[in-house]
Amino acid sequence: MAQQTEMSRGSRLTRIRIGSAPDSWGVWFPDDPQQVPWSRFLDEVAASGYEWIELGPYGYLPTDPVLLADETRRRGLKVSAGTVFTGLHHGPAVWDRTWEHVSAIAGLTRAMGARHLVVIPSFWRDDKTGEVLEDATLTPEQWRHLASQTERLGHEVRERYGLDIVVHPHADTHIDTEENVARFLDATDPALVSLCLDTGHYAYCGGDSVKLIETYGERVGYLHLKQVDPAVLAEVRAQDMPFGPAVGRGVMCEPPAGVPALEPVLAAAEKLGVDLFAIVEQDMYPCAPDKPLPIARRTRAFLRSCGA
Repeated sequence: MAQQTEMSRGSRLTRIRIGSAPDSWGVWFPDDPQQVPWSRFLDEVAASGYEWIELGPYGYLPTDPVLLADETRRRGLKVSAGTVFTGLHHGPAVWDRTWEHVSAIAGLTRAMGARHLVVIPSFWRDDKTGEVLEDATLTPEQWRHLASQTERLGHEVRERYGLDIVVHPHADTHIDTEENVARFLDATDPALVSLCLDTGHYAYCGGDSVKLIETYGERVGYLHLKQVDPAVLAEVRAQDMPFGPAVGRGVMCEPPAGVPALEPVLAAAEKLGVDLFAIVEQDMYPCAPDKPLPIARRTRAFLRSCGA
């Protein structure tokens, strides 16, 4: 505890820009009766002390850039990134469908003045039902497709929209464990593909975020701040539970109650000497509508105590 107190009272983190996302309000889908309305999310994220937000699932926030710009501006909010979902390991056959999905979101992201597009790989099992959709392990050919098509996506998104893609390792996808993240990074061009390091998902899959930053620091282009409850995670692993039910069980918890400790992660990121967004994402779908705001306020206060 003394070490954490000393660290939190250290020099301010000057290269880290803190934000939050619809995910921290229990928002996983463009439209769902269990989710808070978008206007309430914007009101509450601003009231929590955050300046930056992500777009979340496309269609949750208004897709009219003029309306969205007005709604965010009057609350003192700015957009850091959009999010897309891809299955690029399936190769060129899925490119047209992928680009149709990506282009609409990239256009809105650019219109909002953001510079990043978070790319989440497709799930190998359904995150709600647990239905196995495909093999959890990629073949060598699928790894080659994943690398080449992600590079293609990075090139096209930059050329057409001026955005950088940051690929998000995620539970129940093929980019998950330390081994698979390293394999993906080693197979892709650093000039085209960067990483969105989600501290919670990486811990969920057994990875060490500080070690990754220290090893692949030049590839880390974006952060999601999240923690895992170790006791719940042990149950999830023992039962081979899909990610959606695991979230419902409470596997992602409020900082600083879980792992990894965020102070050393932020300190390691600061040492990279580049400007980085660090967006809070506490997965908790579904959740009671009055639950997110108090957590968001406490989390923002905790991150301030860390110098962020």
